[in-house]
This record gives sequence, C-alpha cells and structure tokens, in this order.
Amino acid sequence: MRLTTAQALVRFLANQWTERDGAEHRLIPAVLGIFGHGNVAGLGQALAEQGAGSHAALPYHPARNEQAMVHTAVGYARTRHRLSTLACTTSIGPGATNLVTGAALATINRLPVLLLPGDVFATRVANPVLQELEDPRSYDVTVNDTLRPVSRFFDRINRPEQLPSALLAAMRVLTDPAETGAVTLALPQDVQAEAHDWPAELFARRLWHVPRPVPEPAALARALTLLRTCRRPLIIAGGGVKHSDACVELAAFAARHRIPVAETQAGKGALPHDHPHAVGAIGHTGTAAANALAREADLVIGVGTRYSDFTTASRTLFGQARFLNINITAFDAVKHAAQTLVADARQALLTLSGQLDGWSADPGWSARATQLTTAWQARTAELTAGDALTQPVLLETLNQCAQPSDVVVNAAGSMPGDLHKLWRAGGPDQYHVEYGYSCMGYEIAGGLGVKLAAPDREVFVLVGDGSYLMMAQEIVTAVQEGVKLIVIVVDNHGYASIGDLSESVGARRLGTAHRARGATGELDGPFLPVDLAANAASLGADVSRADSRPALREALAAARASTRTTVVCVETVPGPGPDTTAWWDVPVAETSGLAEVRAARRHYEQAKRDQQPYL
Repeated sequence: MRLTTAQALVRFLANQWTERDGAEHRLIPAVLGIFGHGNVAGLGQALAEQGAGSHAALPYHPARNEQAMVHTAVGYARTRHRLSTLACTTSIGPGATNLVTGAALATINRLPVLLLPGDVFATRVANPVLQELEDPRSYDVTVNDTLRPVSRFFDRINRPEQLPSALLAAMRVLTDPAETGAVTLALPQDVQAEAHDWPAELFARRLWHVPRPVPEPAALARALTLLRTCRRPLIIAGGGVKHSDACVELAAFAARHRIPVAETQAGKGALPHDHPHAVGAIGHTGTAAANALAREADLVIGVGTRYSDFTTASRTLFGQARFLNINITAFDAVKHAAQTLVADARQALLTLSGQLDGWSADPGWSARATQLTTAWQARTAELTAGDALTQPVLLETLNQCAQPSDVVVNAAGSMPGDLHKLWRAGGPDQYHVEYGYSCMGYEIAGGLGVKLAAPDREVFVLVGDGSYLMMAQEIVTAVQEGVKLIVIVVDNHGYASIGDLSESVGARRLGTAHRARGATGELDGPFLPVDLAANAASLGADVSRADSRPALREALAAARASTRTTVVCVETVPGPGPDTTAWWDVPVAETSGLAEVRAARRHYEQAKRDQQPYL
C-alpha cells in the first residue's frame, strides 16, 4: 500500500486499541494539532485527506497553544484511567519546544501522551531551514532533542522504513502501566511527505493488552509477615489506586482489616469522603487527623504513590514507621527502604486480603482514627461557615452544589492545598487536581481534556487569576468545538499562595501581587485594572460575576443549566484557611540583614532536625 509516512501514521493510529478486564478502548481516538511548515504538508495533509470530523478515522481537534494541547491530552488520559490518550502534532521550532512543559507534566504524573512534533529536513538539502537550531557540535541535534529527558520513549524517524518499529515501541510504552508517560516521535518534514510501500499488516486492527501483574510469591509472604506483626497501620492511597480501578477493593480492604486510609493529591477520592476508615488528605496539605495518625503509625502501606515531598512533609511525617509499598513500578515501590509488592494495586489488595486470615488492626487504632477525623471535620465546618467569600467558603459552596458525577479540575496556587484538605469527594473521578508538576495553566486545557473524555459529566475548572493569565486561550477551543466547561476564576490579585510562602521565608512577597509601580519605584502601587471577566467574554464564553455566597450559588446553577462554556469570576476576600499541620522544606537564606529572614532561618533549621533518611 503506497502512502506517505504521515498518511501511514494516521492510518496506523486509527487502528490501535487497548484491553483490560475484557473491555476494549480506542488507544488514540483523536489528534490535537497546530500546523506550521514542519507538519502542514505531512500530518496536516494526511488529516485533511481523511477528514477532520467526528466520523473520520482519526478526528482532529484544533488547539491554541502547544503546551495546552498536551495538558488536554493528559486530562483525557487521566479521566480514561490511562487506557486512552490523545496525540499532539506541532510544527518544528517553537511549536515543538512548547511541548516540553506538557511532556514533563505527563511523565511526572505517569500519564500517557503521544507527541508528534515536526522536525528539520532529514536530507539536509536546504539547511538551515526556518526555525532550525544549528548545533556546531553535530548536525543530528535539533530542538526536538529537548524532549528526550521528559519522554519515556523518544525516536526520530529519518527514513520511512523506520516508522513501523518506532510505532510499535511507542505503543508498547503508552500501554505499559509501569513505563508510561510522554512518548515522542520526531518527524522530519520531508520524511512526513515521502511516499513508501507499506505492508498491509501495519494497518490491521491491533489490540494492546494492559496487564494486571500479580505479586511475586516470596514478596507476598514478606508483606504478609509485616502486616501480621503491626498494630497501627496506615494506608496512603495514591493515584495508582484510581489508575488501576482499585477503589472498591481498597474500600473493602480497609473495612475488613480496620485500617485508616489517607490520600495523596492524585489519590484523593479513592475512598468516598464518608467511608468509615477515610481520614482525608496526607502531608503538607493534609488534614490534622491523617497527619497525626502518620506520626503514630507503626506501618505505612503506600498503594500507588510515588511519595512526593508534599506527601511525606519533606520526610518529617512518618515517625519510626516501617513501609510496605504496593506499586506497579519498581522505581516507586523501593522508596523508603520498603518491603515491596511490585504488582497491580487491585490484584495486590485482593491477594493480601485473601491471605490475612482474619487479621486486623488494633480496635483502639480505629477508634483513634474516628476521633481525630471527627475533630477535624468540626474544625473545617467553622472555616466554611458564613457568607464572606473567602477561598474556603467558595470551595465549600461549590462542594455543596456539586453532584457525584461532576469533576472539579485544578492545578496550582493555594487552591490545591485547600481542596486537598476540604473537598469531600463523592467518587474517584470527581477530584482532578494536577499536583505532580503543579503546573500553572493546566486547569482550562486539562479541563477540556476531561470533558472530551467524559462528555456527559459537568466539568468545573477552578483557576486562580495568575494561572488564568498564563493560559486561558483554550476557552476558544472549547467554544469552537461546542464543548461546555464551567470555569470559576478566583481573582485574588496575584499569586496569593507564593505570596504567603514568600513572606514566610523573608522575601517580602516580591512579585506576587498584580500591582503597578508606586511612587518609589517599588511594586506597591494600586492593583492593576485587569478585567478577567471581560477577557473571558472576548474569547467567546458566557460570563457572570459573583460577589457573595448566594450570588455564587445562583451563578453555578445558571452555568449548569447552560449548554455553553461559562466563566464565573469571583473576587475572594482574605480569611483564615485550613490549618497546616506538616512542614515543607523550602530553604531560607542562611544569612541576611533582615530580622524576619533570620527568624525564618532559625525555624527552618529546627524543622530540618526532624527529617529522616528512610533507610
């Protein structure tokens, strides 16, 4: 079959499927793209020839920013539990390098995305071409090589004959739950347009089976021994629980063995908030209940977590506990010198529970967890009372209005911390906060991916003004595609979270407020007259404003009833937030002429003494 390399690529991707537990899914159901001279004659032509609509073999969706379209693919993949994702194509040069941030986010979060950036001429007959980086050390280096360290698989297709093996390797990584992340196939623009005779077998329907590895018997025996000898175990549920569809098994395991369950950002919602053994968020953004239990636990059972510094409170949280890690990735399983079960989360929980012979944690431990959780809930009820639109009140209002099928999307600033502590998740997919990379600008683009993956669910995007100003343009894509989002823009005149952090380390909130320069030349003048609502309206969204709790409820109800993308702008007021009961290691200047810096340094050095090597 004679096709160009790009035409062959499109035809191949349209025939890739995944299978897990007997259910089949399109692996790459669509492609996002922005076209330029590096891909318009190749992938652009191939997509145009097969049609761009929903009935095309590989439907095309436009995007406004290359980084944003990777975020959209990530949001899609996470919503589909890593069984499907989207492909992203760009031109060479700036288009390709704009992918780097999104690729890093995908790989850090262990989420599959397929990147198809254009590249310079493989033949080099016209070099240097427009947007080409000339490296005097080697002619085979291009800007696409910046994607190597943030990709789980990278290849450059310099000849059409190289495409089949590269495609099979790329699909292997995308569908391997232990290896997945960003996958990059760099496509020289001349090779994209070059014709070749392809074997028909390349375009046959191909089914990629997503495995559920079972625990190795000797490792299982060690884990069982460790469990039977502990009295105060605590489960840390990470994103792997949700990727594995192991939430039901986790709930049963916790109930049967009376083990409290705390949740990371990625794992939040793995248990319903009202499950009798749910103790809420863990770590620096965790609840007082979960963190107190972490300090008292004699065994920490990590299920599908990579133990970020927020989860471990920079390695100050877990006292003298031992660790048992259940993870499909050996790299994460061995952290903290743990006993390891390298296995699928669902399979591991089922196998462990089936062999624990009636064992459970001490009854007093369960009672302690209930007592602490009840006290924390009373504290949060105080913070979210009243009508003044503080950030906790805003989040509580949205939580009250949300239905179990809704999804709340967020990524950066102070909201992830408040959401982690305060949000009462009604199901495993309701809470979608990107905190592996905590990337400002993810929110709207990621929310678009969530909605594309789950069109029947309402998607509420929570975005701070700083993040909104970094990447709001995918509102245009949502409007163009008729994809409805409800975007809540929280206007606090800058970067409030970093402002608090800046003040705590003696940096005096430098550069963290949207203020004009004052008379002295400092950034202490009036707030900037930026109208985010007007900006959103100019991008095609319906817009409303809310300045009180009743007004916010009314705006949310109207947005739910609408069929169009709606932006609700809320100017929050300062107020108390939920207590922080665990530390986070942010270095403080060791010497300074400022008294507040010297005081912060003394506190920092005191906190550092609690850090443990976990060896």
